[in-house]
Amino acid sequence: MSFPHVTELGFGIYKSVKIGSLTVQTNPDANDTSDMIKLHDISYSVEGRLLLENASATIPAGHKVGLVGRNGTGKTTLFRLIRGELSLETGSIELPRQARIGGVAQEVPGNDTSLLDTVLAADTERAELLAEAERADDPNRIAEIQTRLADIDAWSAEGRASSILKGLGFSPEKQQMPCSAFSGGWRMRVALAAVLFAQPDLLLLDEPTNYLDLEGAIWLESYLAKYPHTVIIVSHDRGLLNRAVGSILHLEDRKLTFYQGAYDTFAKTRAARLASAEAEAKRQDARRAHLQSYVDRFRYKADKAKQAQSRLKMIAKLEPITRPQEAALRRFSFPEPEELSPPIVRVENGIVGYEDTAILSRLDLRIDQDDRIALLGQNGEGKSTLSKLISGRLDPMAGRVVTSNKLRIGYFAQHQVDELFVDETPLDHIRRLHPEKTPAQLRAILGGFGIGAEQADTEVGRLSGGQKARLSLLLATIDAPHLLILDEPTNHLDIESREALVEALTAYSGAVVLVSHDMHLLSLVADRLWLVKGGRVTPYDDDLDTYRSHLLSGDKPTSKAPSDKPKVKKASRDEILALRAEVRKCEDRLEKLMEMHEKLSAKLADPELYSDKNIADLEVWNKKFAEVEEAMSRAETLWVTAQEKLDTAEHNG
Repeated sequence: MSFPHVTELGFGIYKSVKIGSLTVQTNPDANDTSDMIKLHDISYSVEGRLLLENASATIPAGHKVGLVGRNGTGKTTLFRLIRGELSLETGSIELPRQARIGGVAQEVPGNDTSLLDTVLAADTERAELLAEAERADDPNRIAEIQTRLADIDAWSAEGRASSILKGLGFSPEKQQMPCSAFSGGWRMRVALAAVLFAQPDLLLLDEPTNYLDLEGAIWLESYLAKYPHTVIIVSHDRGLLNRAVGSILHLEDRKLTFYQGAYDTFAKTRAARLASAEAEAKRQDARRAHLQSYVDRFRYKADKAKQAQSRLKMIAKLEPITRPQEAALRRFSFPEPEELSPPIVRVENGIVGYEDTAILSRLDLRIDQDDRIALLGQNGEGKSTLSKLISGRLDPMAGRVVTSNKLRIGYFAQHQVDELFVDETPLDHIRRLHPEKTPAQLRAILGGFGIGAEQADTEVGRLSGGQKARLSLLLATIDAPHLLILDEPTNHLDIESREALVEALTAYSGAVVLVSHDMHLLSLVADRLWLVKGGRVTPYDDDLDTYRSHLLSGDKPTSKAPSDKPKVKKASRDEILALRAEVRKCEDRLEKLMEMHEKLSAKLADPELYSDKNIADLEVWNKKFAEVEEAMSRAETLWVTAQEKLDTAEHNG
């Protein structure tokens, strides 16, 4: 199946007839009564490597489907096959007749058209009717145009377009600005807004949250859940796959399997299938071994030869059971830093910004080595500015930032993946940082981040997005930082890699400051939330679910204390396990501080410290002792809070 098409305005709508400036497509041979998408025995290969082999699936109309699978299995290729950009080698794809297919293809051009007009232009029928209405002079035709404009709700179009843009982070003022005023990432949001406004019958979205912040991702989840037509979305975001879709299409071993239910249901069902397939494969291996043992013993004995031959035939008839390619959890190995006295970073009455413009002010912040902090707030509020201040990449305009003398900071930001040297190998990158290490040691370091021997010698320009992200994470952590600042670390990672990152961050003994649109990651890693809003950074005392509810209801999240009467909800097993892990982490933290407290107490009990020659050191040790006591008090509070949450969850679980 192949159709001509044009992609404009950063989105594509495909059909068999010409509508305005867009070419849209359909399958003219599709059954008129069919309202399903049918993939029948499709095969496709790239450079001799099969991505799809006799794969079949049926997707009912109106379903919200998550297309999942490891990086490189062919999910984006499947989208291109559905759109008709590529030709199948075998099989067929049937679409409902006159189905309009839409998806974000590229960012909108940086022209002088306003964001609002760019989105409105996505409804090509409305634009053509309005243009014709201005020049029409036939009363009958004018009446037809006005009737059709009313039918398609043309007069509310501006409000609908504005609402979508607002949900994706554009204020009313920004909506009137030209596209050229925004960077590529923001123009991708405009492209997404345009295709959502056009409401195609089949919406294909490939990792749409990669260029959204947490607030935009939460809005998109809610919007897609209520979208009136069929949606297929490629995503590695577990939160989105649990809340925005009702079924999962899994691409694995070149086959497609359709599962009813959201991602967590799919994961449980698939785990049971894997266990069953593995058990059956083991039983068959044992049967085959038993038969082969008989053959090996008796095939050359005349009186047993016939029986041996019959067993050979039985072995040949045993249908091989394919063990599904369970994605190995490619773990991250973060080197462990030595312990520093708290706090490792303190910001006192800080003001930070660019040139003469302050972005954040009245900053009084403290970070200890065991902190896990998530930064909340819309893009443009100052999360990246704060990260740069903490990391030392940006000096304060006023106030001061005090850090431990031996503090090492690791910094990962989205743009750093694009700043790797594309003509060098991963081995070249880390050899530059540690020329004293042997090739074997360097390869071992790469292997600890899931970069195997083959990728280690491959030019970065030829690596996948996930492999580049792993390399950038390695470079950020290679010197065992005490503080790790991560700005959207999951954008190029598949679900298995994201789970591995959660495990690595949980085990990591340094502090973490995290910016991410992945709520699953934030909920499992962060134990403190800071809200960056209105030029201030304040603790957010509610949880992420409350923050999400505030955003969806249109309320403005604040740092007010939670309600005296919190809603009681049934705790899931994952939530209870996460809380138990948090309690253990609090206990470990308190134990370390108590050990440090004992050492400092012993030091301060030494009479030699109070001699005239050591009087200057006495002030330093007293200050350290006071800081540790403050940290112990804080750690005890966190432990009590964590234990109370666990007790409540286990009671309601």
